[in-house]
Amino acid sequence: MATTKKAPAKKAKAGAKKTAAKKKPAAKKAPAKAGAKKPAAKKPAAKKKPAAKKAPAKAGAKKPAAKKPAAKKAPAKASAKKPAVKKPAAKAGGDNVKLRNLFEAYAQNKLPFAQGYIVSSFFSISSVYSVYEIVSYAGVKEIYPAADGLTFVSGGKKLHILVEPDTYHQKHVEPVSRSKTEGEYIPQRYSELEIIIAKNQSRIMIAKDPIEITSSFTILEPKGINFSVVLYDHPDVFNTLAGFFQETLNRQRKIPELDAKKAARLITETVSKSMSFKGEFQ
Repeated sequence: MATTKKAPAKKAKAGAKKTAAKKKPAAKKAPAKAGAKKPAAKKPAAKKKPAAKKAPAKAGAKKPAAKKPAAKKAPAKASAKKPAVKKPAAKAGGDNVKLRNLFEAYAQNKLPFAQGYIVSSFFSISSVYSVYEIVSYAGVKEIYPAADGLTFVSGGKKLHILVEPDTYHQKHVEPVSRSKTEGEYIPQRYSELEIIIAKNQSRIMIAKDPIEITSSFTILEPKGINFSVVLYDHPDVFNTLAGFFQETLNRQRKIPELDAKKAARLITETVSKSMSFKGEFQ
């Protein structure tokens, strides 16, 4: 009887061992946990990759912005070079024309404001008695039409030349005392004039020194055969002036050619010495 009871005990032990063996699957939970951690690690890594792609996109957007300002600067420099259009203003001096009719130049807006010379004539109707005026001016502030001519708001100098025919009957009267209404007056005495006696006995009288013009002067509009011309200040201006006077004295006032040339040279020397745009007058 006692032996038959021990057999179940072994079975119980065997059953206990079986239950103990069944506990081994509990160890399988550890790999399950490790597998759950892996997906959690992949999610943060996936989020960082798109963030890295945005940075190159921003850098690419900055490059075109830097190129646009560089392209705009080039046209700005090209437009800055355009003020070379000031050259036509210099051509307003005459487009290689050395002198013009004064009033036509004013109408065409081609009068030189910086500096210039004006030659005006006052011829007698009944004889070759004539008065010439040469005005040099600089730094004109304004030019406007007056009732009888053009007014220049500017300082300057004026030189008088008198042509007296041999038939003139009041040679004993000083030029400063002669009639203004007859157009025979100039503001100099004989002692203040250089006098050339031509071959035909006409006398050309040239003032030794010009008179000063302080604030403004008016050039009368010429009538009849009289003229008023403006000479532009260029390197050859004195040769132009000499040629002009030689021609007007010879052709219009009947002065022999050699005497007209001599008088023109003396006029030009006086203007060059006392009325050129140098030093104090410039």
